[in-house]
Amino acid sequence: MTLTDELLKTKLFADGADLTGMIEMASKPFIAGLTTNPTLMKKAGVTNYTKFAQEVLREIKDKPISFEVFSDDLDEMKKQGEIIASWGQNVFVKIPVTNTVGDSTKSVIKFLTGQGVKVNVTALMTSNQVADVANVLNPQVKSYVSVFAGRIADTGRDPLPIMQRSLEILSKSPNSQLIWASPREILNVFQANEIGCDIITATNDILSKLELIGKNLDLYSLETVQMFYNDARSSGFQI
Repeated sequence: MTLTDELLKTKLFADGADLTGMIEMASKPFIAGLTTNPTLMKKAGVTNYTKFAQEVLREIKDKPISFEVFSDDLDEMKKQGEIIASWGQNVFVKIPVTNTVGDSTKSVIKFLTGQGVKVNVTALMTSNQVADVANVLNPQVKSYVSVFAGRIADTGRDPLPIMQRSLEILSKSPNSQLIWASPREILNVFQANEIGCDIITATNDILSKLELIGKNLDLYSLETVQMFYNDARSSGFQI
């Protein structure tokens, strides 16, 4: 089994902040876009936000890339959003659904999309949030709405009903696409595909498992036993 148009209708985005890894993923035909965020940048050792983003954009020009604002002040978010948007035609500006004290960013989203800025509204976890955001998006401007299905699942809730309801809400906004964010396993790719989710964005450690799709389970079992055996031997374990 391979990733073909017949197999997968949901678009794959790569989520990361390692420049080499982002360039590698962008070169793959089945990767339709890229996303990043301040947490991934911190883990990757990025210290200069603007320099990093511009290095990425020099290398990746033909696929959409989302960069996030990091101010907690709504007016400052607007300013950062305009600056980030100016970096390239393929840039989407990530706006968190609220700031750190829970104030809605709807005014920021409405302002930026009113200026023609493409946004990626992020960190949503309820269909009510999706509905609130959909009401202020500019229907003439492309946008993404990222619902963190993986984090919803982490709380013991099934994310599928929320994702399906989110698709229904966004169906009235033809220029808006739903992103299944924070997947935990390759199975989530197929779940997103089954419900018709527009996009799923995943880190490289998840995407690296794509080669396992359709793998013979007897062979996979044997390889797992061999891994345990070889690791025990190389560690010099004795009883």
